[in-house]
Amino acid sequence: MQKTILRFYLWGTLGLSTEIFFTAIVAFYHSVMDHKAIDWGFSGHSYIWMFFIYGVGAVLFPLVHKHLKGFQLILRIFLVSLGIFTVEFVTGFLLDKFTGHCPWEYTSRWNIMGYIRLDYLPAWMGFAYLIERADELFEKMTGTLVD
Repeated sequence: MQKTILRFYLWGTLGLSTEIFFTAIVAFYHSVMDHKAIDWGFSGHSYIWMFFIYGVGAVLFPLVHKHLKGFQLILRIFLVSLGIFTVEFVTGFLLDKFTGHCPWEYTSRWNIMGYIRLDYLPAWMGFAYLIERADELFEKMTGTLVD
């Protein structure tokens, strides 16, 4: 149980910080492409809900990842990305239904019901790779903890 709680905290923190970094880079890109003033503070953002949503990965990822170990890297991160899309869609839908608002409301032509953006697949694949490496490191560092 101790290991699961620690994993939840680390995954929530990793997801939240990665999302803040990602949104800052995307904002910078759009400023440059649209010839607008650049935010040299590189301000990014996220939502408090995201800590818990990324934390869910702490439970789901190890269950799935052990079954994907024999697959090629590109296929593993693609499949994990599909899982991320699924979690993003379900949690966006649930937040919308229970709070009346989904914090992320995608409007690009690649969105599905405003809850996921298919054009984010490369970013999610990069994140899938990151969490695979982070989880391996976590397992090495916590190998003595009892779950």
